[in-house]
Amino acid sequence: MDFKGGFRPKLFSTLKDGYNKQTLVQDLLAGVIVGIVALPLAIAFGIASGATPEAGILTAIVAGFIISFFGGSKVQIGGPTGAFIVIVYGIIQEYGMSGLCIATFMAGAFLILMGVLHLGTIIKYIPYPIVVGFTSGIALTIFATQIKDLFGLQIDDVPAGFLDKWGVYFNHFDTVNWWSLLVGVLSILIIVFTPKVSRRVPGSLVAIILMTVVTLILSSLGVEGIETIGDRFSISTNLPQPEVPKINWDSIRRLAQPAMVIAMLGAIESLLSAAVADGVIGDRHDSNQELIAQGVANMVSPLIGGIPATGAIARTMTNINNGGRTPVAGIAHAIVLALIYLFLMPLVKFIPMSCLAGILVVVSYNMSEWRSFKAILKNPKSDITVLLVTFFLTVIFDLTVAIEVGVLIACLLCMRRMAETTNVSVLSDEIDPSADSDVQGNLEHLVIPEGVKVYEINGPYFFGIGNKFEEMMGDMGARAKVRIIRMRKVPFIDSTGVHNLTNMCRMCNQMGVKVVLSGVNPQVMKVIEDAGMDDIVGKENICSHINIALKRAEELLKK
Repeated sequence: MDFKGGFRPKLFSTLKDGYNKQTLVQDLLAGVIVGIVALPLAIAFGIASGATPEAGILTAIVAGFIISFFGGSKVQIGGPTGAFIVIVYGIIQEYGMSGLCIATFMAGAFLILMGVLHLGTIIKYIPYPIVVGFTSGIALTIFATQIKDLFGLQIDDVPAGFLDKWGVYFNHFDTVNWWSLLVGVLSILIIVFTPKVSRRVPGSLVAIILMTVVTLILSSLGVEGIETIGDRFSISTNLPQPEVPKINWDSIRRLAQPAMVIAMLGAIESLLSAAVADGVIGDRHDSNQELIAQGVANMVSPLIGGIPATGAIARTMTNINNGGRTPVAGIAHAIVLALIYLFLMPLVKFIPMSCLAGILVVVSYNMSEWRSFKAILKNPKSDITVLLVTFFLTVIFDLTVAIEVGVLIACLLCMRRMAETTNVSVLSDEIDPSADSDVQGNLEHLVIPEGVKVYEINGPYFFGIGNKFEEMMGDMGARAKVRIIRMRKVPFIDSTGVHNLTNMCRMCNQMGVKVVLSGVNPQVMKVIEDAGMDDIVGKENICSHINIALKRAEELLKK
């Protein structure tokens, strides 16, 4: 299956390149292990997002299958992730499950469009401080959402706001259920210490099995108050009936912003996960194909009552570490989850909520990237500003605001840095050929004739540098009869730069000052010609290098 633009799922190219029995066995074993690892996480993410356990597992099954089948990475494992908890919970609270369904469907369409337009590589350039800022903010927010279940607090309605949550928690700490807290703490300890015994056995699964057994024993002994999934949800193993969301213009208008946030977050996380996987297996993923697969998955997931999905770094690394090397492993993981859903789902109701809270506490810690956060605090003030603004906006307000403001600040800082890298120098005496690759002929110093000034622009000529150059040229007067503008080190020029340069040339013409352009590269020349600026300067005054430009200046002085 080929997509427009040459997109090709990795599955098909991998199967054609000598896929054998040994690889199949490795993929199947990895798929089984990843499926078992994904089970508790899918349940926990579904519940923490404000949906249901079934929504989490169904998303892992359907989206996981599609992402592996159509994806641009050999080893990417898709499904619900912790990063979506905050945004999904907020959408459900404000728009309900129907609103989430529409927003996720729209996000899928946005992701496909990003892939078709080849925006996969652009998304990789989102500044690292922004990624760390909102990832750390999400981690802290997830941790805050789990306090009620971890401590077994008797709270009917937990506020959505971060600060409001903690206010309610402190007012209800006298309702702590110590048995629930014990189950939660033991779950955390089991997850932390299981890898020290065996890295192949998922600690979260061990915690769920042991703590479920402990809870059942405590319940038989008359211990009360340990809430389980069955106490809060009615578990069903029925296969969902696909239902297409009812989308109209009003819903598009209301949900466009959260849909775009889901798409951006999904794109960033999936491509980050794929990039990390590439470094481990020595491969190179197709970012645009991956976005298309993520888009298809997120358009199908809401049809069966699922939630947003993306590439999951932890599950992808588990896949790699257990021998998975092709998309077959991801497909196998989805099949394992489907079998568990069909035959073992009734047992899910016995899992204690505090155990799931413990799992998510560990997830939030792993997401926090506190080491990266700490390292960035030693970077330049601009990076620190972007990091802290994104972090606090994510925590105090929401992810939508954080991403928008963070990207805006990063763009402004990027513009400032680009403007600082471009400089304009003035030469009025001579040019040293030994340090100048644009000079042709002999190695004697080129003398700049009296009445001629040479201005050299070093760097991109865009709106950030236009005013600087304009100010420098503002003192023209009668000091020079010919102005040579060297543009050999100008890689590109934007419309603002062209407008600025055109105005300067017109001012020079009015003042009787001639302008000569030197060393204009083909790309910049095309922009100048398209804007008609070559007619204003005069085609004969646009020279290929400085030698010709100086000779032309001497001719103009004689006129």
